[in-house]
Amino acid sequence: MTFNPNARLDTSEVSDQRGGGMLGSVPGGGLTVGGGAIGIIVAIVALLFGANPFSGGSSLSGGLGQLQGQSTSGQAPNNTLAQECQTGQDANTKDDCRIVAYVDSVQKYWTDEFQQRGQSYTPVNTVFFSGQTQTGCGPASTEVGPFYCPVDKLVYIDLGFYDELRTRFGATGGPFAEAYVIAHEYGHHIQDLEGVLDKSRGTATGPQSAGVRTELQADCLAGMWAKGAVATGFITNLTDADIKDGLNAASSIGDDRIQKQAQGQVNPETFTHGTSEQRQRWFLNGYQATDQNGCDTFTPKTV
Repeated sequence: MTFNPNARLDTSEVSDQRGGGMLGSVPGGGLTVGGGAIGIIVAIVALLFGANPFSGGSSLSGGLGQLQGQSTSGQAPNNTLAQECQTGQDANTKDDCRIVAYVDSVQKYWTDEFQQRGQSYTPVNTVFFSGQTQTGCGPASTEVGPFYCPVDKLVYIDLGFYDELRTRFGATGGPFAEAYVIAHEYGHHIQDLEGVLDKSRGTATGPQSAGVRTELQADCLAGMWAKGAVATGFITNLTDADIKDGLNAASSIGDDRIQKQAQGQVNPETFTHGTSEQRQRWFLNGYQATDQNGCDTFTPKTV
């Protein structure tokens, strides 16, 4: 995957708070919504030990803390993101700029998609942090993983998670695996705009739960972006190998795989994000869909 060297990056869509430690308190609280791997693990921890590691939004996987006790802090603080990340060429050569380009592409896709429906898309920022931070959904640490908070309308990510995705979860990695993570979290923002997140509130878990359906739909919405990524003007091409990397990342953070790794067995009744097979399947559903109806995970059917 390569970026259009002439594309202009908009760093105003990213807030770089790495190295800042715990930030000032943000009023409110809510349910964090996750995307691929970490959100799942946090949920496992809560179910196994009665903990409430993050009473805020939804994270990608669920409970990294049980697999590794140390922080996955990202890179050193970067206070010059706007100066360093100006064009797609910067995204081709610099890790931070690549993430900025993903954010720009995803938000451009949904802006255009909503416009085609005669609706208006509301952009939200992505927050880079390291170690820990305070959010509208409560305090969060690296162990929570990437997540979307519907209270303050922000996507949060410690970029060190991408290393963890490879080394701890066994994903093959690659730029598109990173893009999948970002696109999944913005899928939760789309759900928030459309009132879908309300369906996942509560404590119910299991293979047919609203929480699982919500997460699988976010995977599907990530697939929709992937299909239209080149048309956003930021990405010049997506190869079969890129899509394979995205599917591998989705598989690496399935409930069944993470539970097997964390506790040596699989308990479907505690599923919060879906199995590896489901996550791959729904990403592909989105990639092949002609419209958002192809991402309906809430009709009475087996997801």
